[in-house]
Amino acid sequence: MQTQSATSVGVPPDLIERLKAVTGPAGYLDRPEDIAPYCIAWRDNWTGRTPLVMRPNSTAELSRIVAFCAEHGVPMVPQGGNTGVTGGGQPHPDGSEIIVSTNRMRSIRAVDPMGDTITVEAGVPLAEIQAAARKVGRLFPVSLASEGTCEIGGNISTNAGGIQVLRYGSTRALVLGLEVVLPDGRVWNGLRALRKDSAGYDLKQIFIGAEGTLGIVSAAVLRLMPLPSHSETAMVGVDGPAESVRLLGRLRESLGERVTSFELLRRSCLDYTFAVMPAHSDPLAAVHPWYVMISVDGPDAGLRGQLEEALVAAMEEGLVRDAVVASSERQRAALLALREDQGEVQKLFGIGIKHDISVPVSRIAEFMERADSALEATYPGIRLYAFGHVGDGNIHYNPFAPADWDGAAFYAETAKVNRIVHDIVVELGGSISAEHGLGQLRLGEAEYYKAAVEMELMRRIKAAIDPLNLMNPGKVLRIRPRPASV
Repeated sequence: MQTQSATSVGVPPDLIERLKAVTGPAGYLDRPEDIAPYCIAWRDNWTGRTPLVMRPNSTAELSRIVAFCAEHGVPMVPQGGNTGVTGGGQPHPDGSEIIVSTNRMRSIRAVDPMGDTITVEAGVPLAEIQAAARKVGRLFPVSLASEGTCEIGGNISTNAGGIQVLRYGSTRALVLGLEVVLPDGRVWNGLRALRKDSAGYDLKQIFIGAEGTLGIVSAAVLRLMPLPSHSETAMVGVDGPAESVRLLGRLRESLGERVTSFELLRRSCLDYTFAVMPAHSDPLAAVHPWYVMISVDGPDAGLRGQLEEALVAAMEEGLVRDAVVASSERQRAALLALREDQGEVQKLFGIGIKHDISVPVSRIAEFMERADSALEATYPGIRLYAFGHVGDGNIHYNPFAPADWDGAAFYAETAKVNRIVHDIVVELGGSISAEHGLGQLRLGEAEYYKAAVEMELMRRIKAAIDPLNLMNPGKVLRIRPRPASV
């Protein structure tokens, strides 16, 4: 099969040959059928074009690739496991960029149980880091539905959240040190396993959550936690978000930091799950308008009794209508899967309009009430769908089209629906992107909602570190790449 013409898409042929020589045949892809999976996102059809995917297997190779691209003025799109949902990992359609994938950088460089750290390269899948930590009796607590596929470099670059942020914090809180290849190819080695370091600016924080627009994370030192010896999971039925927030407060009063995750699901999430994944079953005998999935971890065997006692007290107070605590690992896995499968359920069910918002925990119920009312008034019959991390204020608010609407017609209303939802979010002191990032999806909305001074500071940081705009241009900030030299 013929390869794409580099000249026709603006990437110089001599650069392509130099890049291929860096890694040899194992480290690049240039056939369209091999490149295609890297150019399309798994959800929402973000697509682009590139003549070349580079796959270095070391920081040294990555550094040389970036240096050569910088020399030729060719933009790069860093990519990890390609599990993002905002178009941050896809090239633009004009084919002017190359993709730099870290999926061959898979080394776990060191595990230090005494220091509670693990040092890993960017391409190590999240699940492998979790497994390596468990082998030494430790926990790496970032937990996502995509953890078998997503890679730690991407997790860091998007400041991934997940279901255990309530107890352990987001990825940002778990990174002690970074190694980063800068836009000119130089390597910043900040792989320090320090809990305290006040010697100047904390440079690693600039790159965490930057979505690859300031450099490419090549390795990281991560914090590990004690591995809980006991875990319990419950599913409870509640009347609404207000009761769920009050329940969270009661549980934290009685169980403290042992409350690891606290996930809210609207009843429609379960109904749609049963429709497209019939292997799932209803967790409770009666139907409730809202559900909360609760996980608690700790070192003591009495954890189950403590959770049950707290839930009985919540029932007596009227916060909980019914509850089940998993009695086996199989039942626990089934309850967790109801939450973990929500991303795939939406993909199978139909066209929805996605929102990854956060508001102060105390205002979750107000957000839900106001957003529901505004959308139902504007789109009678709209099918409301919401789930998320009540403990950290992050709600995935993803309405589907009314049953009598064509899906494409509803999707054409995206800008209007976004404005309704995000206006309420901002009025409540929230964020339009809690854990998915801005990517290409939220560029215009970031400009609309962020203060001018905030956008100016972001642009100044970008210009200072990446003056030629070669790192993931047109993501996070609306800046198009410079034309490549030919």
